[in-house]
Amino acid sequence: MQFDILTLFPDMFTGPLTESILRRAQQAGRITIHLHNIRDYATDRHRTADDTPYGGGAGMVMKAVPLAAAIRAVTANPVPDAPVPQVILLSPDGELFTQAMAEELAQQRRLVLVCGHYEGIDERIRTKLIHREISIGNYVLTGGELAAMVLVDAVARLVPGVLDAASITEESHSDGLLEYPHYTRPAVWEEQPVPPVLLSGHHGEVAAWRRRQRLRRTLERRPDLLAHTAAQGLLTPADLAFLADLGWTPD
Repeated sequence: MQFDILTLFPDMFTGPLTESILRRAQQAGRITIHLHNIRDYATDRHRTADDTPYGGGAGMVMKAVPLAAAIRAVTANPVPDAPVPQVILLSPDGELFTQAMAEELAQQRRLVLVCGHYEGIDERIRTKLIHREISIGNYVLTGGELAAMVLVDAVARLVPGVLDAASITEESHSDGLLEYPHYTRPAVWEEQPVPPVLLSGHHGEVAAWRRRQRLRRTLERRPDLLAHTAAQGLLTPADLAFLADLGWTPD
């Protein structure tokens, strides 16, 4: 999978995208990440990519001409076996990023991510060249760079071969529930023992305990998720009985 990131500040990506799992995924050829400096497409000697807004107001706006040139140049460069890529603007105005969306995007062969900055981008770019807008939360950042890093990390780890498939089957938000608690050596730490069931060697009992822990943790921390998960038919009769014992019933 290929990520093309259009930004005014490419140096911001050094570190987050070149360490740990993302570094190994790139070395293994599972993903490729290309950074494109929008200023390289400016036409003046100062490489100006922003200007004051028409109508007045605070801040600056990213100019249409260099940003359009950058998007068109990047998307005109084809990737084998990849159709015309989605051009995604990272923006607080976009649809809220979710695990389900990450799974959807991970099916693509290529994504083009546009990092807004300052007060935003010229609206004409949004209407003419942007296919989708995504927000990583109900808050405002100084620019889309951090949001792009979050999206790349969340999507890349779902690309086949980046992680062991078993590592992502029961993690938080994969099926509407939060993940169960984890333990490792030592078996007792500061007088706190590991739950005995995890030392029993009985795989069926371990699986049942982990399922109950997922239900309990979701009820305690994100009860809003349970109603949606129940409505989707993702809770078994045993799940519902366990939750009822904890005092929860679907609306």
